[in-house]
Amino acid sequence: MKGGGKRRLLSSNVEDIFKDRPDKHVKSPFTFLQLKDKYGPVYSLYLGPRPGIVLCGYNTVKEALIDQNEAFGDRGDYPVFLNFIGEHDLCFTNGERWKSLRRFALVTLRNFGMGKRSVEERIQEEAMFLIKEFKKINGTPVNPTKYLAQTVCNVICSIVFGSRFNYEDKRLLAVTESIYNNFLIMSGTWGTLYNMYPNLMEYVPGPHKKIGKYFNMIYDMSAESIKQHEETLDPENPRDYIDCFLMKIEEEKDNPGTAFYAKALARSIQNLLFGGTETVSTNLRYGFLVLMKYPEVAGKMQEEIDRVVGRDRLPSIADRSKMPYTEAAIYELIRFCDVLPVSLPRCTSRDTFFKGYSIPKGTYVIPLLASVHYDPSYYKDPYQFNPNNFLDDNGVFKKSDAHMPFGAGKRICPGESLGRMELFLYFTSLLQNFNFKPVIPKEQIDLTPTGSGLGNVPPEYECCIIPR
Repeated sequence: MKGGGKRRLLSSNVEDIFKDRPDKHVKSPFTFLQLKDKYGPVYSLYLGPRPGIVLCGYNTVKEALIDQNEAFGDRGDYPVFLNFIGEHDLCFTNGERWKSLRRFALVTLRNFGMGKRSVEERIQEEAMFLIKEFKKINGTPVNPTKYLAQTVCNVICSIVFGSRFNYEDKRLLAVTESIYNNFLIMSGTWGTLYNMYPNLMEYVPGPHKKIGKYFNMIYDMSAESIKQHEETLDPENPRDYIDCFLMKIEEEKDNPGTAFYAKALARSIQNLLFGGTETVSTNLRYGFLVLMKYPEVAGKMQEEIDRVVGRDRLPSIADRSKMPYTEAAIYELIRFCDVLPVSLPRCTSRDTFFKGYSIPKGTYVIPLLASVHYDPSYYKDPYQFNPNNFLDDNGVFKKSDAHMPFGAGKRICPGESLGRMELFLYFTSLLQNFNFKPVIPKEQIDLTPTGSGLGNVPPEYECCIIPR
């Protein structure tokens, strides 16, 4: 590739880069952002022994992932997933197999109500269970992590397995524990090193050696559920995602190149559970931490919720258009927390010409979503939390093109509409019923992530969840 920096770029003193910047709470992409300031929106970088390119800023990311989506549409290697799941799922496959699995997932999720009222009712039901659990705590300081993970996980479980789980069910606890622990490992130094030097790290002891164990906890639980579904399947009345996939396996049993087989089902379930749980639950727990640091924003959201919804029913998606400030605040929380600062890697599917560079087929590509969410061309004072980023001069909600928390282009997360629905309904339902109070002065709340890699991991915290 013409131009760009290579190994020598990694010799920068990271602490010097971070020291005087206003954006300390978004620590993970700091180095990438600093290199962008020096080398421009497209630069080459060695990630271990592997060369690749980094894409920065909304215009650059859009041009690659949307305008040239065919050339940048393949998935790049990502060992922390690929070495354990293999090329059997709907996230890390390419070509016709990926297209078939993704098309099936979109249609099936839609048929089971994604974006429709049936899923809205499932989310509201889960919100009610969560509200009851928080009321039991009675304002005692608590870490909300497990509660938020369990309630969000139950939504995707109801679609995949056909039913929710009690919060004390060992199966739900196993799924949420494995997802959370893998997210922590993948978002830390060990996960980063494993992605850079996977062969070497197989011989090095460390937390990364547990990744397979946590994946297998979900795989074993899924395999057991699949077996039960096979024994009770009624093709005339499919109950959930598993039933539909089993019917597709039978339909294509004579196709030697089919993407639908038992292992593909089990691994796709892992994709759906991981993506459908951790992103939303992390946004929620990071978001409430931010709101405790900025209680005036939470107060304005509650005033609007009380005025539009009241206290006698839960918020609904139909209320969203009447709640511009709340919608803007949620969009800003998603942007500001930047839970997935670096998109899953892409790979060029063919030789292509991009931004003055000749990029060969098979080049590893990192779309830096943090550079989109903190692009000063689209956000004034991007490192400040400000819901007005999504309001016009008349206080009407306005979207921004530079808002890609679920990715962009052909590889955008298939659960985007579900995720956005969950975030709106959970934030509004919980703020309608509770005040979230920190156990330390708000000025002492540190928003710096404790880990950054696959995601930005919010600090562990306790808070008092006080009924209103």
